[in-house]
Amino acid sequence: MRIPFVLTYVKRYRYNRRIQWIRTFQTISAIPEAHVTFSDGRVLTLSSGKLARMADGCAIGKMGDTSVMVTAVGKMKSSGSSFVPLLVDYRQKFAAAGRIPTNFLKRELGTSDKEVLTSRLIDRSIRPLFDDGYSCETQIMCNLLAVDGVFDPDVLSINAASAALSLSDIPWNGPVGAVRLGMVANEIVINPTRKDLNQSILNLVVVATSQNLVVMLEGFAENILQQELLKAIKIGVKECQSVVQCIEKLQKEYGRTKRILDEKNCLQIPSEIVESIRSFSEVHLKEIFSNYELDKSQRDNKVTLLRTLVIEKLRESYPNADSNILTEAFTKVVRSVFRTLILDDKIRCDGRGYQDLRNISCEVDLYKPLHGSALFQRGQTQVFCTVAFDSIDSVLKSDPVSVITGGLKEKNFFLHYEFPPYATNETGRTGIIGRRELGHGALAEKALRPVVPKEFSHTIRLTSEVLESNGSSSMASVCGGSMALMDAGVPISAPVAGVAVGLVTKYQGADTKHLEKYSLLTDILGIEDYLGDMDFKLAGTKKGITALQADVKVPGLPLKVIMEAILQASKEASFWNLEVKIKLIGLYSRN
Repeated sequence: MRIPFVLTYVKRYRYNRRIQWIRTFQTISAIPEAHVTFSDGRVLTLSSGKLARMADGCAIGKMGDTSVMVTAVGKMKSSGSSFVPLLVDYRQKFAAAGRIPTNFLKRELGTSDKEVLTSRLIDRSIRPLFDDGYSCETQIMCNLLAVDGVFDPDVLSINAASAALSLSDIPWNGPVGAVRLGMVANEIVINPTRKDLNQSILNLVVVATSQNLVVMLEGFAENILQQELLKAIKIGVKECQSVVQCIEKLQKEYGRTKRILDEKNCLQIPSEIVESIRSFSEVHLKEIFSNYELDKSQRDNKVTLLRTLVIEKLRESYPNADSNILTEAFTKVVRSVFRTLILDDKIRCDGRGYQDLRNISCEVDLYKPLHGSALFQRGQTQVFCTVAFDSIDSVLKSDPVSVITGGLKEKNFFLHYEFPPYATNETGRTGIIGRRELGHGALAEKALRPVVPKEFSHTIRLTSEVLESNGSSSMASVCGGSMALMDAGVPISAPVAGVAVGLVTKYQGADTKHLEKYSLLTDILGIEDYLGDMDFKLAGTKKGITALQADVKVPGLPLKVIMEAILQASKEASFWNLEVKIKLIGLYSRN
């Protein structure tokens, strides 16, 4: 009598387990997922809800068989920082490529150059869309799950990071979309494969948000014509809108409600403090920024002294005010006065017009034992470049995963950039190469690579040491590096020059689509970079463009402004080319 009961119990148990498994399967299969089909038919898949569910936001991006998981976590408490404390970490796992690390411990150790550069690429794509007052520590971690050797994971990581932040409760004014563009046989290729990139004369990453606003640009080319670059950017911005719309749909259906930050977690500056500081300092600041005889150090010292005096004076009226709030209020007034002089009075702090260049001087063959050397001076930016030759066996080799994810297997030409603290009259640690130095060196190397012979008989190491810095040291490295290569006898196809263009804008709220005023500034100073809205670097030869990088500090810029910046930078870069070449020929003729 008990046996049928036991069998019935077992059947019911198995039935319940099957139902539970089916429900679990249905839950897993109902994971939020969206597909973006680009105009060339390639498909980007974004999903969430299955992995890393303890994070504030998580998204998986997939194209082909390359997959990246990106998580976003933000603390609830403010760090008290005056800037967005954002940290982006991109890591390449050997397991994602089916490889075992070749080091003694057989595991991933320090970060590679490829990882650092990709982290910077992602950071610059998402940072402009955080609110100014947001000061909670936020970390974006990008984990390479699988790589097929066909599609590069860096652009995929930008899109997945955008999705992760949008789905999270972290306050962020995205999403953004990113695409890579190439040019093969005079045709623009969207999200090119590695095979396409080997034949392409362009490798450009475009990041844009809704309403066709450009957030970030980075790329290099083999003397691409200006009109072709402009065409590629327009196509890239249009393709980005598909990604943005896809993420917006995911966010609307599955996104978490954005957290509301209280006053304790935002740096709130009372308007009465700002107005008090303005009344004490505005006239003096105008005098400082209108004195064209001041150099960088003198100007900075006068502003620092004024800040000390104003804050001491303000302590009498606000004895309990936080020092950070007073300092930030003063910085806000400085920023306002500086930008007003440029926009309304059309005055730059060193007396130049919007498109004027600083004085340029250069020397070559400074030290006889060196294979090649050059000293490039532009205003108060000074760069010393050297060239060293070695056998072809001394090529710089990349790790296997970096090769699979789009890097070069080995390089017979590479550039190392150094920025010691004395270049800005500061003290600090040396010996450790920071992310900024690595990024600036990579940009200068990309600018010069197209003109260096690919089958050169020696390995070339070009070093660029910044001795003085007051804006655009990476573009100075391009100019100095070009001269050092010529001094060393490297048969480059053409000299390369570079220039940085800045931007100052005026708009209401966060509406950067409709700018009330804007001014493009050629050959920017350090203070114009710090207090401005964009740092646009462009390098090239007389024939075409070899590298560009646009760092936008506002929530996107209209295409019109970007196009004007390229036209203005191209014009001035060509002038620099002519100027540098003439000076160089004159130096050689005197020798």
